[in-house]
Amino acid sequence: MKQYLYKLELIERLNNDDNWTEKDNQIVEEHFNYLKERLNHKQLILAGRTLNTDDTKFGIVIIEAETDEIAELIMLNDPAIKNGIMIGHLYPYRVALLRES
Repeated sequence: MKQYLYKLELIERLNNDDNWTEKDNQIVEEHFNYLKERLNHKQLILAGRTLNTDDTKFGIVIIEAETDEIAELIMLNDPAIKNGIMIGHLYPYRVALLRES
């Protein structure tokens, strides 16, 4: 299995908290559930986001997939990307060190 990282960035409209709609919040909930499904299917290694509130905030998702094409499909099927509230950038990646729980 190969590892990949996809970086998530909000679309410009959502950098202002006042612009969020109920639909946007619902999509984020679907995004979270999608990532939990990837975890259950042993595809997700890690997911999280920065906590800064300015427009430099971003999220990362680290996954495992057999091919570049499968990794891209996983990213493109993320509801946040599929519904156009986040933009994703996919990179080949390798976890070098991982703390044991």
